[in-house]
Amino acid sequence: MSVVAISPRQHPPGRAHRARLARQRTGPTLTITVDLAAGSASPRLNRLLELLGELAESGEGRLSRDDVDHRAAAADPSVVRILTGPRVVQQGDRVIPLTRIEYDLLLFLAERPRRVFTRLQLLNQVWGYDHAVARTVDVHVRRLRAKLGGGTPLLTTVHGVGYRLADEARVSVER
Repeated sequence: MSVVAISPRQHPPGRAHRARLARQRTGPTLTITVDLAAGSASPRLNRLLELLGELAESGEGRLSRDDVDHRAAAADPSVVRILTGPRVVQQGDRVIPLTRIEYDLLLFLAERPRRVFTRLQLLNQVWGYDHAVARTVDVHVRRLRAKLGGGTPLLTTVHGVGYRLADEARVSVER
């Protein structure tokens, strides 16, 4: 982690046009750079990120709450991040290679937490048709679980009904 403090300064007379373009500082500026790529964040680092987020929310800082949440999620290996633009799934700093259907299934369930879907509903909503064998869903769920690891289960089987996102699943969908 590095910390840089910048005091307000006067611009030389020949650079007045640049001074107008630059952000006007009314007081000292503090820049904090935190490298979140190396391993998981400690509880103290997570608390620092929470405090920075609170500072930003109060209007006293420029960092947005989303920036803090996304950075904390990127550092935590138990959080699964679904990036909808590039259609990428990350767990910590690891990219999880998923097929199109696996990605669509995970995204569909992540966008609808605490809701149970039957196999036929999933075939209709994710695959786009419902005339396939319902066990196709089981195969894709099993493969998705294997790729995401066995730590905290993301997908829960509701016996006799279907599947849903697990209550304890830590998933963030980033658009």
